[in-house]
Amino acid sequence: MLRRNFLVVAFALMTISAVAVGQQSETKKFIATCSTTQVADFTREIVGDRWEVRCVLAPGQDPHTYETKPGDSQMVADADLIVRNGWHLEGHEWMLNLAKDANKPVVTCVDGVKSLILEEDGIEVQDPHAWLSPINAAIYVRNIVKGVSQIDVEHRVEYEARGELYIAQLRTLHLWVQRELNQIPRSQRVLISHHDAFNYFCTLYGFAGAAPGGWSTGDEIGAGITAERRQKVVDSIRSYNVKAIFVETTVNPKLVRQIAADAGVRIAGSLYADSMGRPGSAAESYLGMMRENVILIVNGLK
Repeated sequence: MLRRNFLVVAFALMTISAVAVGQQSETKKFIATCSTTQVADFTREIVGDRWEVRCVLAPGQDPHTYETKPGDSQMVADADLIVRNGWHLEGHEWMLNLAKDANKPVVTCVDGVKSLILEEDGIEVQDPHAWLSPINAAIYVRNIVKGVSQIDVEHRVEYEARGELYIAQLRTLHLWVQRELNQIPRSQRVLISHHDAFNYFCTLYGFAGAAPGGWSTGDEIGAGITAERRQKVVDSIRSYNVKAIFVETTVNPKLVRQIAADAGVRIAGSLYADSMGRPGSAAESYLGMMRENVILIVNGLK
């Protein structure tokens, strides 16, 4: 009798253990490691609770000038999928290089986007800031859906459903942006910020404006700017005949304030471009950062 009871208890324990192991297996999450806050946000919208989404860059960090740390290699090595922007947004291709070193599959979000062209030191390059157009953001989303579905084929329909819902939200965002910006007369739609981040936004919404000549991310954060280049920037701002310009949240505004004073214009606020806002802020998501940018632009220019 004692032996029989022992066997019953042992069987029950084995059953409980097997169930626990099965539950652990079912709850094991895939890992997506992303380069920027924007592509990380898109990825979270698509994968739901089935993936853990990690991001190399923290809010406020600049992907152009970021230098990788030892922990970044481990974050990439732990991932099932790497998600990056592309077109050299990640300066010196740091994200792609980490992925290659770890032999990880990569989603390049700009695949399929019609690029605008920038000129850097006499060389034409593709403008990587494509996400600042909601229409391009939808292409990012489709690329991510495809990437995660290839890793987790079983739940492809879920990812596609979330992606389509988010793309519908991007369409709504686009229509809202158009309506809000219609408050600004066409003649006043000149958007000047510290570097060429808003070309896609300006092209889509009928703005004439870009970064003044000689002004770039590196100059803002301490790479130095000569007196000649500084005067070129001031003259360029004056040529647009604007009363207000904008800075971006990823740079130190000290130099921008000095140049704005020299040009006789005010700074209307800080726009989110290369990074979203910090958790808990109004711009902690892509939809939030775009909303806050548009509200700031309208208030600054109309």
